[in-house]
Amino acid sequence: MFDKLDSVEARYLEIESRISDSEIASRPEEFRKLSREHGNLQEIVQEYRGYKKLKQDIASNRELIYEKDEEITAMAKEELKVLEPELLAVQERLQILLLPKDPNDSKNILLEIRAGAGGEEAALFVAQLFRMYQRYADKKGWKVELLSTNPTGIGGFREIIAQIDGDRVYSQLKFEGGVHRVQRVPETEAQGRIHTSTVTVAVLPEAEEVDVTINPADLRVDVFRSGGTGGQGVNTTDSAVRITHIPTGVVVVCQDERSQIKNKAKAMKVLRSRLLEAETARAAKEHSDTRRDMVGTGDRSERIRTYNFPQGRLTDHRIGLTIYQLPEVMEGKIDEVLEALMRHQQLESLKAQGFRSDQAASS
Repeated sequence: MFDKLDSVEARYLEIESRISDSEIASRPEEFRKLSREHGNLQEIVQEYRGYKKLKQDIASNRELIYEKDEEITAMAKEELKVLEPELLAVQERLQILLLPKDPNDSKNILLEIRAGAGGEEAALFVAQLFRMYQRYADKKGWKVELLSTNPTGIGGFREIIAQIDGDRVYSQLKFEGGVHRVQRVPETEAQGRIHTSTVTVAVLPEAEEVDVTINPADLRVDVFRSGGTGGQGVNTTDSAVRITHIPTGVVVVCQDERSQIKNKAKAMKVLRSRLLEAETARAAKEHSDTRRDMVGTGDRSERIRTYNFPQGRLTDHRIGLTIYQLPEVMEGKIDEVLEALMRHQQLESLKAQGFRSDQAASS
C-alpha cells in the first residue's frame, strides 16, 4: 500500500512541475489533461502527507514517554491517546482512496421508476418516489429533466424516466436500483387494511455517443399520435416516437414533447443508456466473482428496501439499516441511507482486497 502511495505522490510532484512549465501551458489540451490528473490526485496526496506527519508526531511522543520529567511524560501519553486513533482513521481513508474507481461514478444518470405489483397504489408511489429523488437532487444543486412519463390520471404514473445532471450523480445514487416496497393503508381502503405495493427503480449512467456505437440500420423508428388521460391535451400530429433496437429488442417510447425531433432525441438518449447498462451487466456476469463486495447487483428484481408508512419506518434489506424518519426521507432527506450504503460497500471492498484497519498500528 505505501509503495503505491509513494508512487502516487511522485506522480503528483511530476505533474506539478510539468504544469508550471511554460511550454506545457502553451498546449491547452495537454495542460487541461494534466490539471485534471493533478486535481484527481490531490486529495490522496494531502491525506498521505497528513498520515506521514502523524507518524512523525507519534514517534516523537513515544520518545518523550521515557523522559525523566513526569509532566512531559504525562503530556506525551495524553497526546498519543489522540494521535494513534487518528492515525488509524487516516489509514482507513487512504485505503478507501486507493480502491479501484468505478468509471461511471462521475457520470450523470437516467433514473427510471416503474409501477410493479399493487395497481394504482403502486403508480401513486412511483410519483412519490420520484418526488423524493427530485427533492434530494434540488438539495444537491442537480438538474432534473423529465424524458418520458406515463401518467394514470389520478396522480400516479406507470413509468417516469428522468435525467439527473450534476456532480458525481451516479456515485451517489447507483445503489438505488432494485425493487422498492411500500406498505401503507390506501385512501380508498375503507377497512383500514395495510396494502403492499412495489415499484422498480433503475439507475443508468448516462451514455455518450462514444460509449455506445449504434448502427442506424439496426433501428426501427415508428411515429404515432400521442395522447393522455385525465383531461390532458391530445396531439393532433404524429409526434410520439418509438425506437426499437432490432439486435437486442430494446424498445424506447417518448411522447411528452410536441416535437417529433425532441422526442426522438430523448428516446435515443434513453436507448444509449439502456444498451450501455446491458453491456455492463453482461461484463459483470462474466466476472461475477469480482462483484461479491457490492452492496447489490442493481438487478431490478432484487428487493432492496421497504417503506412502512404506519410505523414511519424505512428498512434497507441489503445492509440491515432501519430508520424511523420516513416523513423526512420522503421529503428527500436520504443522505443517511445513501452514506450507509456507500460506507458498507467501501468496507466490503477493503475486506476483499485484504486491507485491515489495524495495519496502521504496526506500519
